[in-house]
Amino acid sequence: MKIFVAGGTGAIGRPLIAELLAKGHALVALTRSPEKAQALMEQGVEPAVADVFDTDAVKAVVSRAQPEVVIEQLTALPRTYTRESMSAAAAFNNRIRLEGGANVLAAAEAAGVRRYLRQSIAFWGVPGPGLADEETPLAFDASPAVAADARVVTELEHRLLGNTNMEGIALRYGFLYGPRTWFNPDGDVARQVRRQQFPIVGNGEGVWSWLHIEDAAIATAAAAERGNPGIYIIANDQPLPVREWLPAFAQWLNAPSPPQVSVEDALKKDGGADAVYYGTQMRGVSNAKAKRELNFQPRPLEWIVD
Repeated sequence: MKIFVAGGTGAIGRPLIAELLAKGHALVALTRSPEKAQALMEQGVEPAVADVFDTDAVKAVVSRAQPEVVIEQLTALPRTYTRESMSAAAAFNNRIRLEGGANVLAAAEAAGVRRYLRQSIAFWGVPGPGLADEETPLAFDASPAVAADARVVTELEHRLLGNTNMEGIALRYGFLYGPRTWFNPDGDVARQVRRQQFPIVGNGEGVWSWLHIEDAAIATAAAAERGNPGIYIIANDQPLPVREWLPAFAQWLNAPSPPQVSVEDALKKDGGADAVYYGTQMRGVSNAKAKRELNFQPRPLEWIVD
């Protein structure tokens, strides 16, 4: 197939392009950087040079490419994973997802694209017992940053899945780990853990669902080829509470054991309600649909040894 990728030079975009090329697809990737365009060409990818906020330019490059499928992986996340850096990045990240994504979606529709996939988030399901699935409502009443992101995700998904002119697929990824992510030995969370700056909050019962960056690419390629329209949760088989995954992560890094802070103390800090949500209320997710329909076979979490 001929596939147009928006966000092909990011953390997921790089392994995704490698996976799609290995499967024999013809690729066009959007970039606004001449240097990145050259790197794409060296990989065997046709670059489409345009600013994602330039509606006419995006429409022109998608029309010229005439792809069967568009995969949108647009984000603008910071290199550091702190409340301060995430807050500072939020406005532009939302703009690139909402405004930039709208431009790519409109261009795809105008070009008669058959199928459109976009990145989404798996871990905003309302807190509750068991694992959340694709039908679980999102946490609009959660802590401020979580609730805001849940609303953005919902708007993006509704915009895509409500479009009757193409097959829309929303891929809700778990917490990404692996090369070029925060949760890698050279990533920012590893740096914080080594400095004992990433604590267990309260009882550490918040459940996180994980996804290796290369498994994200594999699942995305499978969804592009044969996924049914709708939502897929893409995460591994090991949702784990913070009190389990964080000490194991520290041990894997040969770092000191993480400190523990009370909910009361966490709430005294800026963004504390979000830290409490992540640490004590986050709900794990089920990947049953992706395993059933996409033959998704995720690898075990790298730092957990049975």
